[in-house]
Amino acid sequence: MSDLLENKEEAQKLVLEFLQKKSKAKSKFYIKDFYKLFPDDKPRMIKKVINNMVTEEILEYWSSGSTTMYGIKGAGKQSATEGED
Repeated sequence: MSDLLENKEEAQKLVLEFLQKKSKAKSKFYIKDFYKLFPDDKPRMIKKVINNMVTEEILEYWSSGSTTMYGIKGAGKQSATEGED
């Protein structure tokens, strides 16, 4: 495991910086998009960091039914229409 994943705050900061930098182009990302941020770590460890950020309500899941994506909580087009009937 890299030092980065051992330091939870630094790992979360890196993920948020990545998402904010890319937010002009798109708001939701596949889990594999985060793998390049932690090249020395296994996908399972990276997924734990991302899922922990979802649990802490920093990020949110978005699912189309066949795929799951992640984004900053409250960001993106989908966020504005959720909860409407």
